[in-house]
Amino acid sequence: MLSLLFLSASCTAGRPAPGPGDAPSATDGPTLAGCSVFPVDHVWNTPVDALPVHPNSAAYIASIGPDTGLHPDFGAGLWEGAPIGIPYNLANAATPRYAFRFDYADESDPGPYPVPATPRIEGGSDRHLIVLDTDTCKLYELFDVDLTGATWSAGSGAVFDLTGYALRPDGWTSADAAGLAILPGLVRYDEVAAGEIRHALRFTASVTQRAYLWPARHYASSATDPNLPPMGLRLRLRADFDTRGFSPEVRVILEALKKYGMILADNGGDGYISGVPDERWDNDTLVSELRRVKVSDFEAVDTVSLMLDPDSGRARQP
Repeated sequence: MLSLLFLSASCTAGRPAPGPGDAPSATDGPTLAGCSVFPVDHVWNTPVDALPVHPNSAAYIASIGPDTGLHPDFGAGLWEGAPIGIPYNLANAATPRYAFRFDYADESDPGPYPVPATPRIEGGSDRHLIVLDTDTCKLYELFDVDLTGATWSAGSGAVFDLTGYALRPDGWTSADAAGLAILPGLVRYDEVAAGEIRHALRFTASVTQRAYLWPARHYASSATDPNLPPMGLRLRLRADFDTRGFSPEVRVILEALKKYGMILADNGGDGYISGVPDERWDNDTLVSELRRVKVSDFEAVDTVSLMLDPDSGRARQP
């Protein structure tokens, strides 16, 4: 499940309009269209700015590439004919449901999955389809989606109850290599415009380890070098990194990376951060400013103290 290496292509139609409740409140975790995007004490939404540095942090940073700059895997406009980023779709009880044929059926939730009449599907090779049912607050995510005639197929599919903490069965993939949900880690313009992102971000690395750390459930590598980053690794922008001098939008992203960090969720470009396509992004600003932030400006976080149950995403609050 490789992300493209330059502002990767994403959906097949325009961006989704922000729904009611998009902006985070002062006391709650992230929300979207009236649904919480996991509870406030879920691991995705738990700050890591006070946690200790992982003992293998230096090796992980070295393996990803200390001089590598961050890159936004989202933006405005089109790249190779598709909007830039990973889009999402909103659905409700009236949205038609479809059965999917899966390449990895033994690690996929059978569905059926809600699919709007003209779904926004990520471009490029990953072809993620993400759908949030706003009536049930369930998240449906699919990888490598295709429609042939009247038959829907996908590489894999996963369903998440955004009101709870359940993780994938241990060893199972999702629509992401790490077995995690994708939507909770995306940079959304509405959150940036509101002035604060209240969750960790999703990022990729080109070479990963045949291992995973909680809350990840799956790996996507045959490499056993312990110095390579495992899926689920959480990196945090160092507290002494000066975010002054960056644009307001990029500064919001950087402050989130200090407080919540970013979670390794897939193989792809080193230091590529995932987000939702939106015509309000300024691509030149995103690319030029984020590339000034190097992987060496991060440290790996030891998150073991957050885990209450290896099969639950609920996190002990620091």
